[in-house]
Amino acid sequence: MASLVPCPHCGRRPKEEFTVKGAALARPAPEAEAAAWMDYVYLRDNPRGRYEEYWHHTSGCRRWLVVTRDTATHEIEASRDAALAQG
Repeated sequence: MASLVPCPHCGRRPKEEFTVKGAALARPAPEAEAAAWMDYVYLRDNPRGRYEEYWHHTSGCRRWLVVTRDTATHEIEASRDAALAQG
């Protein structure tokens, strides 16, 4: 059985409809030092356990989501609209 992702707009959808884009990290301020931007763009932790990632619902509503997933089991705990998660 295919894994289903809980899209807040479309309901539970097959994971193949989504594109994973990476860690949902706080973006540095525009005036931040170059080192802060270097870390943000190039350095990533590789945690075991609960992790938040940006996913794009490419074959559905085309919205950006923040998906909470366990990196050890790949079980998806939750998802929310990335635009609403910012504010």
